[in-house]
Amino acid sequence: MTLQEWGLTAGWRIVRALPGPVATGIFRAGADRAARRRGPGVQRLEANLRRVAAPDADIDALVRAGMRSYARYWMEAFRLPSRSRAQILDGFRLEGGETLVQHGKAGEGAVVALPHGGNWDAAGAWAAASGIPLTTVAERLKPEALYQRFLDFRESLGMSIIPERGGDRPPIDVLVERVQAGHLVPLLADRDLSRRGVEVTFFGGRTRMPAGPALLALRTGAPLYTVSMWYEPDAACGRLVGPLPVPVEGTLAERVAVLTQAVADSLAVGIAEHPEDWHMLQKLWLDPS
Repeated sequence: MTLQEWGLTAGWRIVRALPGPVATGIFRAGADRAARRRGPGVQRLEANLRRVAAPDADIDALVRAGMRSYARYWMEAFRLPSRSRAQILDGFRLEGGETLVQHGKAGEGAVVALPHGGNWDAAGAWAAASGIPLTTVAERLKPEALYQRFLDFRESLGMSIIPERGGDRPPIDVLVERVQAGHLVPLLADRDLSRRGVEVTFFGGRTRMPAGPALLALRTGAPLYTVSMWYEPDAACGRLVGPLPVPVEGTLAERVAVLTQAVADSLAVGIAEHPEDWHMLQKLWLDPS
């Protein structure tokens, strides 16, 4: 077992056993320490926040709040498996969530594009606890044992997970089948892992975003939504937006590009409203920042 794997295993076992205020205090102190040390991840977060925050924003305060939000995500993720169905439903509030519940009850598939914001694991757990069949894609982490632990974690919450690479079949083919079978497919959509994504304009700069949400909606005819994600003191929150208008003219590649830009524009609105809850500690834009 690697040190990283051991740490995550210990986290899932120990943090969930701590009283909530104690766990919150520990993770907040760690976040504040990381913000003061300004390591590479924090520096990247600061550069990204300068892109998306209001011109008069206090960037130092925003970075500190951003690290606290990111730490809160991990603390809550460690504790999620020990929460009851009622606690999971109470711990996440989704404005417009009844639309997704109705799709689930009708056996209709839907696609949701999400940012790395708030608590996306809590969102998935909420959907599963609401009785919505759900399939999503997970990044294939290394080592394999670490990926397997994240897989077990998310599947324990009621999600069906397929790897973004290394599976028996291309992920898009599996997802098409799942959508056609009436599954909700939420996909993180604000960072391209393949380096073959669609180039979009995002907060005035160039970046690439994954084509998956748009391609899946176009291939299946399922509605495509986005979700804004943020934290309130008592719960993780989200707002469902859409369905987005689907282009009907042009080649498939052209329609995917148009729809992916629409996803970027919609995600940007939510990120601008709650920049402190956008957990983007990686380089995103193609131009210098």
